[in-house]
Amino acid sequence: MTIGSSPGSDSTCQHGRIETTRIDQWLWAVRLHKTRSAATAACRGGRVRVNGVTAKASSPVRTGDRVEIRVADRARIVEVVRLISKRVAAPVAAECLIDHSPPPPPTELSVPTLSREPGSGRPTKRDRRNLDKLRRQ
Repeated sequence: MTIGSSPGSDSTCQHGRIETTRIDQWLWAVRLHKTRSAATAACRGGRVRVNGVTAKASSPVRTGDRVEIRVADRARIVEVVRLISKRVAAPVAAECLIDHSPPPPPTELSVPTLSREPGSGRPTKRDRRNLDKLRRQ
């Protein structure tokens, strides 16, 4: 224990493992947000809930907590398995949470078609560019 700290102020237990960490740090570390400031902004905007309660950026998160987050118009529901406060490799970060999110809505793939009326003559320059664009896709 350092000078000026109280016995219960450490976030680590006696075994050196982290007991709690800030929710914004954890969201950034497990790669649910690209930057920590984006995670903080999501908390400030009310898009993060921990165990059903709206979380501030400094709210503590523990192992076993259920985190509901709204990312890019999609609801993500994750369970905290392991606490980390520093960004790690993606495979390691994936082991720190269990994703209970519903599957994303299916995206409709529409293939654009370029149709021309028979007998309308040569394709214009614009038509030709559109055809070339379709062929590149």
